Amino acid sequence: MPGEPDIPDAFDVYTVVVLRRPADAPGMSDDELDALQARHLAYRSELRRQGVLVVNGPFDEQSDPSYRGMSIFACDPAEAARLSDGDPSVVAGRLAYDVMEWWTRAGSLAFPLTDSPVGDRRSMPED
Repeated sequence: MPGEPDIPDAFDVYTVVVLRRPADAPGMSDDELDALQARHLAYRSELRRQGVLVVNGPFDEQSDPSYRGMSIFACDPAEAARLSDGDPSVVAGRLAYDVMEWWTRAGSLAFPLTDSPVGDRRSMPED
């Protein structure tokens, strides 16, 4: 019916982790930062190899420069938080993170580099 809101019947719900630079991040030398970045990238690469990290990457030209990057995980938010706690950059205090569920219209996204399903199909809860 015209004028009716376009509310989907089903949603795909993904676990998203947003990495950010905390205001109190410790200072480090360029060499220390380079080594830490290499460990951070290797850790993320291993999570991808294990199939728990679906897609990730850094932000650029964002309105808040403290936001550093985003990841979509193939697990629940508690497990994504546990895995994020193990990131060397989080351990070192150079990054912090926020974990959330992201609801998108069912079928809106595809992850062609992933062999298994990502996210959960859900309906909007009734009030």
